[in-house]
Amino acid sequence: MLKINGKDVDAAGKTLSEYLADTDYEPSRIAVEINEEIVPKSQYDKIILADGDVVEVVSFVGGG
Repeated sequence: MLKINGKDVDAAGKTLSEYLADTDYEPSRIAVEINEEIVPKSQYDKIILADGDVVEVVSFVGGG
């Protein structure tokens, strides 16, 4: 089990890309931090989520 945006999620073993594909996040409009380190978008396919990880997904919203 890991925490994503403060909620317990059973996503251990998935890549970050696989997890994001199962969500409503728009990959071009988000930033992801895992265990207090920002993950470059180029690494989303290589990062495997593990038990105990703390993930924050931040969406950018336009407005005026």
